[in-house]
Amino acid sequence: MTDVGEVITRVHHAEWARLVATLTRRLGDLDVAEEMAAEAFASAVERWPVDGVPPNPGAWLTTTAYRRAVDRLRREVRREEKHREALMLFDPPEPLGAIDDGRLRLVFTCCHPALAVEARVALTLRMVGGLTVPEIARAFLVEEGAMGRRITRAKSKIKAARIPFGVPLREDIPGRISGVLAVLYLIFNEGYLTSNSATEPVRADLTAEAIRLTRLVRELMPDDGEATGLLALMLLTEARRAARVSATGDLVTLGEQDRGAWDRGLIAEGHALVRARLATGQAPGRYQILAAINAVHTDVPDIRDTDWSQIVALYDQLARRDPSPIVRLNRAVAVAELDGPQVALAEIDQLPLAGYHAFHATRAELLRRLGRSEQAQAAYDRAVELAGNSAEAAYLVRRRDQLSGAS
Repeated sequence: MTDVGEVITRVHHAEWARLVATLTRRLGDLDVAEEMAAEAFASAVERWPVDGVPPNPGAWLTTTAYRRAVDRLRREVRREEKHREALMLFDPPEPLGAIDDGRLRLVFTCCHPALAVEARVALTLRMVGGLTVPEIARAFLVEEGAMGRRITRAKSKIKAARIPFGVPLREDIPGRISGVLAVLYLIFNEGYLTSNSATEPVRADLTAEAIRLTRLVRELMPDDGEATGLLALMLLTEARRAARVSATGDLVTLGEQDRGAWDRGLIAEGHALVRARLATGQAPGRYQILAAINAVHTDVPDIRDTDWSQIVALYDQLARRDPSPIVRLNRAVAVAELDGPQVALAEIDQLPLAGYHAFHATRAELLRRLGRSEQAQAAYDRAVELAGNSAEAAYLVRRRDQLSGAS
């Protein structure tokens, strides 16, 4: 039973977005598509432990979801007319056009400009990423109920406004691209270090899907610097994934990672994209700057060789574009290496990030370096309390306990 449960979890990760995209295209209703997909997985939970896992789980889920949709149409509305409509669900689909990818179309649908930015991100994480409402709420640092209402309103607006399921016309893509890139970045981050996860700190299926979709977006907009920058950023981050979590399930920080385990192919590709953008002479955007920061980190064999002054300069450039508290927090980490922990601590203590675990984790490390053990322990305690990722929590507990043992 446990093995089947694990299979269902893996299949959910692999097939959720494809199934929702397929159903949305065929049913024309995002809300119904999600409901039918959920019913298909519920049926799998009931049937597979008894009947066995089917040879093609994705096809089984699609067929089951279609049959549920047909039954629903037959029940709810005029019998003959809707019966014909139901049968049409099984007809061969029409060509999709230049980008024959249902999941990318689903991303563009969820990122329609008629929706508020927060709603676009939340809806895409739910529909494409397959994240639960609690996971999304945690990523946004908002209450679960509020996030559920936000997603429901977004789906209702798509239906009421008859927002089409598909990639927009080429001339309309530039106006939509920034929202799509923002969502893909969040999906990648959720996969790279999953929030609210007690058992799987990293979800390779989400990082791989985010990279795949970003490649498709770059094919749509090859001259868009931010599409290239985001792809480079993802590749340079993904290159370090194998060294990110230890065999015991602890987070491994950048300074402790085995750089020999990094994927050199992804690093080479990411560096090439960064250099190509620099060669254009155009002012870089947010993702290009973040990619450049990661290029500096991955360009040296040892963290002691890191050019921290260049990283601080890049964060200064980023802060002028995005003066958010999280950017300033990340900048402070680099400042600590350049100017010392006291200077960095003075900077981050001004940040309004009391509900963010990384803020307390960073404070704990700085206080530790300053020899202020009691304050560091309190900061670790708060970081552990707020951390939703099992690997991060394990790392923070270990650091806190080491501090206790040394005192």
